[in-house]
Amino acid sequence: MDMLIEKIISIFLCGDVMPGRGIDQILPHPGDPEIYEPCMKSAKWYVYIAEAKNGEINKPVDYSYVWGDALKEFDNKKPDLKIINLETSITSSRDYWKHKEVHYKLNPQNIDVIKNVGIDFTSLANNHVLDWGYKGLDETVKTLNDAKIKFAGAGIDKSLAEKIAVFDLKGKGRVLIYSCGSITSGIPNEWSAENNKAGVNLIPDYSIDTVRNIKEKFDAIRGENDISIVSIHWGGNWGYKIPGAHMEFAHNLVDLAGVNIVHGHSSHHPVGIEVYKNRLILYGCGDFINDYEGITDCEMYREDLALMYFAGFDADTGNISKLKIVPMQIKNFRLNYAGHNDAEWTKNILNREGKAFDTEFKLLSDNSVLYPEMISLF
Repeated sequence: MDMLIEKIISIFLCGDVMPGRGIDQILPHPGDPEIYEPCMKSAKWYVYIAEAKNGEINKPVDYSYVWGDALKEFDNKKPDLKIINLETSITSSRDYWKHKEVHYKLNPQNIDVIKNVGIDFTSLANNHVLDWGYKGLDETVKTLNDAKIKFAGAGIDKSLAEKIAVFDLKGKGRVLIYSCGSITSGIPNEWSAENNKAGVNLIPDYSIDTVRNIKEKFDAIRGENDISIVSIHWGGNWGYKIPGAHMEFAHNLVDLAGVNIVHGHSSHHPVGIEVYKNRLILYGCGDFINDYEGITDCEMYREDLALMYFAGFDADTGNISKLKIVPMQIKNFRLNYAGHNDAEWTKNILNREGKAFDTEFKLLSDNSVLYPEMISLF
């Protein structure tokens, strides 16, 4: 069994990590709280409404605070890679993007909220990385580079925005991550990176030509047993329906581009999961860290529940060997283990939405959700 475990590449994935705005205000170095939303002019109000719902947060918190019980899972499972979608600009810029309703900003002095928990990779191809203009993007890139956190999906020009992040897992192989976004997630067209213009790696569509372009990027650097991941920001925030174009694109990424994981995000709650030809397709991971606590509107989707996805892949074949999901609940801006009823609700939703893909999960005694029954990992 030890020899078998050695050949497994274990990866943690989650959806949107949003440590800006209200979260930034409870950290050791809160930035300028001024924001320009239709109903909110100070990020501090997100703290106030969260405290009104669930009690006072003892501010300032340390950098590990918001991760809460997720840290225990990292310690227990020790994944080879931790991958997130970082849904904020890391900047002190005050040059907010006009005519955009929501602006996320994390003070660069608070970068340890990401660095200290050992996040290996952040996707930047999303609809908030340029909230505070090109200066904000420049500062985001510099801050991540200084913190030695790899990223992809945005940069000072098109070639850097499209650049694949490479991780060499000594003795196991390599993992390659390509990050991109779609206008369907709310990324403005004008944010698209060009040859002489900074911006986001914005794909034009879900066509075969787009898949072939991604394949060419991978093929230029891919070795025989490399694990390939496409991290994509696509689709709306609410609702369980997965567009047919998303399914076709994901399948083509597997069939034509040899992708092992499609890491989809943008939805504020988890949606259906597919295991397609022994590859993993997460159509929408849901939010993982946010400041929505106290906001009332879409409670039916349970956006307070956040999922940790732990996936294992055979380093020789690239096939998925295990998928274990650990449900968390956001309370007081902190990730806490979900109780049995919430874990069961999560399992039922994943099974309901997974029927179309023949994916079925079971609830374990520790309130984690497992698919499928394979080798003993995690």
